[in-house]
Amino acid sequence: MKELDIAVRAVREAGGVIRSLYGTPVSVVEKGDRASSPLTEADTRANEILHRRVSAAFPEDGWLSEESVDSTERLARRRVWIVDPLDGTREFLQKIPELAVCLALVEDGTPIVGVTYNPITDELFAATRAGAATRNGERISVSSTPSLSDAVLLASRSENERGEWDHFHGRFRIELTGSVAFKLALVAAGRADATFTLTPKSEWDVCSSVCLIESAGGRVTDLSGAPLRFNNPKPALGGLVASNGKLHEQILGVLASI
Repeated sequence: MKELDIAVRAVREAGGVIRSLYGTPVSVVEKGDRASSPLTEADTRANEILHRRVSAAFPEDGWLSEESVDSTERLARRRVWIVDPLDGTREFLQKIPELAVCLALVEDGTPIVGVTYNPITDELFAATRAGAATRNGERISVSSTPSLSDAVLLASRSENERGEWDHFHGRFRIELTGSVAFKLALVAAGRADATFTLTPKSEWDVCSSVCLIESAGGRVTDLSGAPLRFNNPKPALGGLVASNGKLHEQILGVLASI
């Protein structure tokens, strides 16, 4: 599939730049958004590469990226690329190898191509909606864990520090991991059973890895259990649950009880 091939080549090139800057002194500015998100040369250079590669190959498609000025013009397009050139900038700055380049193509609001690449560990997760999910070319699938008490769930360090996971300690095993996109990719690969966030996320944080999980046999919904839709006028999600599918209703039940 041409779209997947272009996406894989683009994220590898962008990831190479990020890897070359990893552990080196880089300038940091605060974007001034509500979360005071840091922005580095790695973010901007990766974004430039991804935009140049995708727009050259698919000039008629729309574009939505964390590091590009948004335009309502994308809302008129059936096909839109949704991009986070570096999910896990804080981890990048702290030299924690849990980050990802995220590139997804959605059609009529549904992800049909997703590539999530950790350039530090050199793990490239890729999927199409109609095909298999892979890690470095080898097929992956979600876990088969049926019981929440036996499950491993990935949690955000910052969310855990804020106390957002206090209700859940002791109910299942919790492992702290950076980058929501990377967490989702690990669920797709069966290396964890589920993850969730009660904190609002942007579409570009999760879109590529939603495609991975769904192609790998898992399930991703909002906190009420409804499927996610992408390329919305305001590209924000109110939280999500991602799982191997077998645990999904159990997790939704726990969240509804708090």
